[in-house]
Amino acid sequence: MAEQTNPLGLRGIEFTEFASPNSDYMHEIFIDFGLSKLKRLKGKDILYYNQNDIHFLLNRERQGFSQAFAKRHGPAICSMGWRVDDADYAFKEAVRRGAKPADSERKDLPYPAIYGIGDSLIYFVDRFGANGSIYEEDFISVDDPVIVPGKGFLAVDHLTNNVHKGTMHTWADFYKNVFGFTEVRYFDIKGEKTALLSYALKSPDGSFCIPINEGKDDKNNQIDEYLEEYNGPGVQHLAFLSEDLLSSLDAMEGSKIATLDISDDYYDNVFKRVKGVQEDPARIKKHQVLVDGDDEGYLLQIFTKNLFGPIFIELIQRKQHNGFGEGNFQALFDSIERDQERRGVI
Repeated sequence: MAEQTNPLGLRGIEFTEFASPNSDYMHEIFIDFGLSKLKRLKGKDILYYNQNDIHFLLNRERQGFSQAFAKRHGPAICSMGWRVDDADYAFKEAVRRGAKPADSERKDLPYPAIYGIGDSLIYFVDRFGANGSIYEEDFISVDDPVIVPGKGFLAVDHLTNNVHKGTMHTWADFYKNVFGFTEVRYFDIKGEKTALLSYALKSPDGSFCIPINEGKDDKNNQIDEYLEEYNGPGVQHLAFLSEDLLSSLDAMEGSKIATLDISDDYYDNVFKRVKGVQEDPARIKKHQVLVDGDDEGYLLQIFTKNLFGPIFIELIQRKQHNGFGEGNFQALFDSIERDQERRGVI
């Protein structure tokens, strides 16, 4: 039964579902990250990819919710599955708390669901761990599996939402009131030309976080560019957790996945600012990895360029540090601004 502080009995992320008008390149990106193509949903053209506790679904159905979503948004994260103690109870309680139930005749997956950010879906799944697995019960093997070595990515550490200016607190209230998320951080980030606000929430079970971003100005900031390309609010990025990020990046060398360029002067100061970094500074600089931390510990992180429309992936390693790289926000923000300038957006 759910606790008072965790009213839906939330237990983490089960899967992320992707859709696109052209999904072939998504397959290639998943493979480059070390996810193997293993199965498909019974009776549907929905493929299952896996690496450790990262579970991706690639929806290739020609009709249904996900393809309609992709037609409206382009390449998209159209749904997520969240683990709960009791899926039916979580669905009913979410609706009682103000969530909008998903249309049963439109959704592509056989699980209770509500509408989430940008009218994407949040499915409730209660078969995980000792209670079984949806991938064993609802999916079958494909004739053409693609098995690749993992790249050391363990789970989804967090995901971010981009929303219209003035709606950040509305979405924060959605996560708080329906699920029991709590505030962990609030950021006000300024670049040379643009600015944004970010409000970070933690799930009631403590397994993942959702920072919510909105633009602070009317100058084609990074959030507004996303909203225009994506045709509305949605998931901006997912973060993959690694226990050895530099080795993960070594394993990815030769892939087509490009990461953001970080200026050389960043590395002139970062090891003075963040003490006790055990990794080789030369390897960190070679891979253009960002470093942040405090007296308790530090993290390593790196961001890809946009991969699925305006959606990108963050790769992160935590060493007794639970932040989001606040000390790197300026370097990251400036890097994205430089990329926007190169593309003529600002």
